[in-house]
Amino acid sequence: MEINNNQWLEIGTIVGARGLKGELKVLSSTDFPERFEIPGERWLQSPNHPSPQPIKLISGKSVAGKNLYIVRLEGIETRNQAEILRGYKLLIIDQELPELEEEEYHVSQLIDLEVYHHKTGEKIGIVVDLFTTGHDLLEIKLINNSEKKDKENKDKTVLIPFVYEIVPVVDIEQNRIEINPPKGLLTLVD
Repeated sequence: MEINNNQWLEIGTIVGARGLKGELKVLSSTDFPERFEIPGERWLQSPNHPSPQPIKLISGKSVAGKNLYIVRLEGIETRNQAEILRGYKLLIIDQELPELEEEEYHVSQLIDLEVYHHKTGEKIGIVVDLFTTGHDLLEIKLINNSEKKDKENKDKTVLIPFVYEIVPVVDIEQNRIEINPPKGLLTLVD
């Protein structure tokens, strides 16, 4: 099966091993728990290798109160095997995406959208990630920030709540979102 890069959807990142029998702790990047709970084919992507490899999910369960799942993958039976997978991504093929309601989006649809100020039309940056911490937060890498780098010389980013009052326009077809940033948010990074 020929699959191109934008057909992959990341559902989580392996953050460590649990126990001695190959169980893995996965930080979820999906709102659909069945992706970790229903056995079947998933894909594993190494941080050093762009081509995902098929792997079978045997079982999974959520960790109460956290955005973590404990999963078992076929062929991973020891703690050492599990530790090697730290930093790997778990993926599905986007043909497996569940239908969404209006005003709902998959994370993969939001990444790389250009961000504009709703009132002034000024380009602010691009969406680089979405965090689910009880409330969804968009991480936006600011543009025009060659002089706005932090001490480690990284691009400046801001987190904004992904709520209608702050993000009134999400236009996937036009590759843009518009935001009404709370007063002082964009000046905090100067």
